[in-house]
Amino acid sequence: MRYNLAMPTPTVTMLPSPVFVLSDAHLGVAPVEQERLLWSFLEYCRTHAGAVVLNGDLFEFWFEWGHVVPQVGVRLLAAVAAITERGIPVLWVKGNHDCWGGDVLRSQSGATYIDGPWEGSLAGWHAHVGHGDGLRPRLDAGYRRLRAVIRHPWSVRAFRWLHPEWGTALARATSHTSRNLRPGDGGEGLRAVAHELLAADRSLDLVVFGHTHIAQLERKSHETGIYANPGSWMDTPSVLEITPERVALCRWDGTTVRVDASIDRSA
Repeated sequence: MRYNLAMPTPTVTMLPSPVFVLSDAHLGVAPVEQERLLWSFLEYCRTHAGAVVLNGDLFEFWFEWGHVVPQVGVRLLAAVAAITERGIPVLWVKGNHDCWGGDVLRSQSGATYIDGPWEGSLAGWHAHVGHGDGLRPRLDAGYRRLRAVIRHPWSVRAFRWLHPEWGTALARATSHTSRNLRPGDGGEGLRAVAHELLAADRSLDLVVFGHTHIAQLERKSHETGIYANPGSWMDTPSVLEITPERVALCRWDGTTVRVDASIDRSA
């Protein structure tokens, strides 16, 4: 069965090495220790990253009422801005919890904020990057219908009429449902989507998803491409490090990126 994926959004097409990819921090409900580790990691990126990819759900909830935004986002936008102001590109792919970003997010962070998927070069690897929500053909059918409603411009306009305190409270009261309904298939559905993409397009070296909260790094024996998922920062401070030579699944310990697993380009 072929999966009906949207065409990649045109944007920056080349991100230099090393590229760090993280997703699913869910700031606002993440443990304090995980938030603290995120700030130290983003500080590390200022001097060690060639580029950074934020692959969705960095917030538990984000919305923009004109110039009013949730308080939880202020520190993250500043941390990302500290990276982009050094000339380091940051690609931010919408997830299902941070899909309502707009001018405030873009202008205050300096990131390229897109409704994925994105396709281009990650440290020389021809890559397809998406958050991964809504891609499973049958299991995500209901979610795709809901997504079409809550992302519709009329829905966004109606929500903006709510007072920010009321709107935030409503969103926080319901967002845990989406977060807790993680793919119950152990990530297999999204893994199948990734390998179908790799089989359909032999020019792809790498497919990167998030969303499942399950870290994965693999290459099937009959494929040349790799599927990688950094897992959930909210659960474990894990990150992908991509260089011309390898794709590595790593863990941030507060001072150093430690490699847990890696696949070399020549393997």
